[in-house]
Amino acid sequence: MSNPDSISDHVSIHDMEWKGVTLTGKAAARISSLTQQGQYFHLSVRSSGCTGFAYDVKLVEEVTKDDLEYTSHNASIYVALSAMPMLDGTEIDFVRQGLNSNFVYNNPNVKNLCGCGESFGV
Repeated sequence: MSNPDSISDHVSIHDMEWKGVTLTGKAAARISSLTQQGQYFHLSVRSSGCTGFAYDVKLVEEVTKDDLEYTSHNASIYVALSAMPMLDGTEIDFVRQGLNSNFVYNNPNVKNLCGCGESFGV
């Protein structure tokens, strides 16, 4: 009989098939304007808050071999492979409310949200 713990040694996130991350037209337009200077829009997650994770968005000069590229509405984003189990299937929107504007993540993997809106759990 095989050891069930040894199964995890054979499964790698590098081998997974991902649905990906998509953008709305408004998000794509905003990302295109942010990356005009040759930078890349990079999305990952970090440990944060009371529910576990927060979205981590950066403009980076370089991408790595562990970043996956997704193109939607002619805008490219790069997603850290390590974050894909938490982000797979997410649609990013860009919303303006009065004087405020921000990216909104429609993430089907989220099971709970922090009351302050800073973190999420999967």
